[in-house]
Amino acid sequence: MRTSLPRRTVLAVPGSSQRFIAKSRLLDVDAVFLDLEDAVAPGAKAEARDRIVTELTDPAGWTAPCVTVRVNDWTSAWTVSDLTQIVGEAGDRIDAIVLPKVTGPDHVRATDLVLTQLEREAGWTPGRIGIEAQIEEAHGLLNVAAIAASSPRLVSLVFGPGDFMASMGMGGLSVGSQPAGYPADAFHHALMTILVAARAHGLQAIDGPFVGIRDLDGFVASARKAAALGYDGKWVLHPDQVDAGNEIFTPGEAVLDRASRIVEAYEKAVSSTGGFTGAIEVDQEMVDEAGVKLASTLLAKARRAR
Repeated sequence: MRTSLPRRTVLAVPGSSQRFIAKSRLLDVDAVFLDLEDAVAPGAKAEARDRIVTELTDPAGWTAPCVTVRVNDWTSAWTVSDLTQIVGEAGDRIDAIVLPKVTGPDHVRATDLVLTQLEREAGWTPGRIGIEAQIEEAHGLLNVAAIAASSPRLVSLVFGPGDFMASMGMGGLSVGSQPAGYPADAFHHALMTILVAARAHGLQAIDGPFVGIRDLDGFVASARKAAALGYDGKWVLHPDQVDAGNEIFTPGEAVLDRASRIVEAYEKAVSSTGGFTGAIEVDQEMVDEAGVKLASTLLAKARRAR
């Protein structure tokens, strides 16, 4: 299943840069997306499409197990051309399309319909290419539940902090950083709303980028907040962010050991051998079915990361 592929670290790579694409091939990230949108100037879109097709069809491939392409959004002039060329010429080399600035379910459905036609034309079973929907604006956040339910192709919902900050009129110019002057987490509502919609529909939830590529402490703080909420991963922009991202979104050994003890102790307790006991004590804490679900979720996330 596409949703089983880990996305602890998702590397953004400008589709117009052969140098950056070459560097991305060997980085220890879970996913790479080749960008046709924000990282590519309007006058370079067509050339970037050609370059991405060439790079995708290169037998060298990527270390990352998941390779995707971010197309331009549906308010632009390039979406259909992006999809037609990338999928038509190299669709067998990608796992999903990253769809930016999704404000409603129609954006996802339109992408689904175009992908279906392209897959049929190529002789593939419709549905093989996934969609990752970026929630970046006020309307997108208001409609996120409907977006999450809009297509079986959906793999993940991705928070886009830059456009979201602009949409909200937030202060600050550093994408992914907390705006100065606000004492709480300015992104908490957006992150939690996206997470709830994702989980309700069996999707992964991915946090967006932290653009301070020399501020590793800032990246770590941002990633830890998202991981604590339950996010599956985060976009990375620089090799220095990769190791930290992989570690933060992988449950630690101590946590996994305790989760395993909880599951094993509870399975024994609820059996006939354990006297069908429904609540037990593990590490001086009461554990019942709810606690076991939490432990099992952590173990499943760890298995996916490995």
